[in-house]
Amino acid sequence: MKYCLVLFCALNAFVSVAQKITISGKVVDKETQEPLSFASIGISGKPIGTITNLQGEFDFHLNNTLRNDIFAINMLGYKSFEAPVWSLLKDSLKIEMNKSNFILQEVLIADSLNGGDILSIALGRINENYPTAPFLMEGFYRDLKKVANTYVSLLEAAVKIYDEDYKEPRNKFKLRERVALKEVRRSLGYNSKFTAFFDQGNLLEDLLLHNSIRYRHLPQEDDFLKQLVREKDNYFNNHSVYVVTHKEDQITILIEKGSFAILHFEDENTSGVFVGKKSGLISRLVKVKRVVDFKPFNGKFYLNYLTVNSQINWYDSDTNELKFETELQQLLLINAVEPSTKSKIGFGAKMKGYGLQYQDQAYNKEFWDNYNVIKESQLEKKIIYDLEREEPLESQFKDGRD
Repeated sequence: MKYCLVLFCALNAFVSVAQKITISGKVVDKETQEPLSFASIGISGKPIGTITNLQGEFDFHLNNTLRNDIFAINMLGYKSFEAPVWSLLKDSLKIEMNKSNFILQEVLIADSLNGGDILSIALGRINENYPTAPFLMEGFYRDLKKVANTYVSLLEAAVKIYDEDYKEPRNKFKLRERVALKEVRRSLGYNSKFTAFFDQGNLLEDLLLHNSIRYRHLPQEDDFLKQLVREKDNYFNNHSVYVVTHKEDQITILIEKGSFAILHFEDENTSGVFVGKKSGLISRLVKVKRVVDFKPFNGKFYLNYLTVNSQINWYDSDTNELKFETELQQLLLINAVEPSTKSKIGFGAKMKGYGLQYQDQAYNKEFWDNYNVIKESQLEKKIIYDLEREEPLESQFKDGRD
């Protein structure tokens, strides 16, 4: 009897430790009550997290063992929010963020660094500020394909990403990371005739190459650096940051003072260049918007999230008449980081080089119910409406591998 009681207690303790808890809520500006999208959600001192959706909402799944840790929210221009995890385990959580008064205005002009100086120093310190030892990241990937004004397909994947370090690669356009697929789910829209007008390669691996800090894509020539403008300093994660912009190329870069680590990079390309030819049609780029965001852990900065939205128009090759518009929306959110890892992704475990929609993975509902994805927002109802014209998404996920 005593043995059974001990065994029961041990099993009960194991279940308690393994149990997942969820913090759900909405993050808003305290004064305006406007939702704050893409705010960083996490546990202080831990390499795990998520971000808010377009309406400032989030669901953050974490282990019960972290209930006494400090939950933290960081957003550019706002004071950090911190509170014990256990105090936030309730329904209808609303978190109001205070704007930071730490933005220096008089002192800003006191130092002599201009925009080009700041970026040049930041690029020179990449090897100091980013990982110098092998690291492993767990991430959530999503891509949405849109034709005209209708969403035709959705794919989501849970992945592992391994990299040796942030050393400058010899080939800046060849992927150095190794990627392994954990789980994948997809809608039936991949059977659409329009799917052929999107790239059939591995879009996740293509997305990783958009990390211009990792792959040193930013020019360092004087002509480019001279065009950079230093804006008013701002505030992020309890630190003042430099804000550097390039008006012509529509670039904005946030750089932490002191360390000169690049925290956030975004740009927009509206070149209109020729892209390709297919089925008697030619395509031209309309716009590509990219955002690369980093988060600190143990004195180094790791990828937080990466988004790329690409808009391409297709024209009749003879008449140049516009036939239809396509848009590819991609997002990679890093949920957890394992720094200085001894784990590796072997070549045998790597994803296939072709499209994720063709990877052979069954739909695992239990896994997705407890995984940190970006919460669907009210603004995304149209996506769900478009994709569920044939049948509910849950059913499509089950059938999507056929």
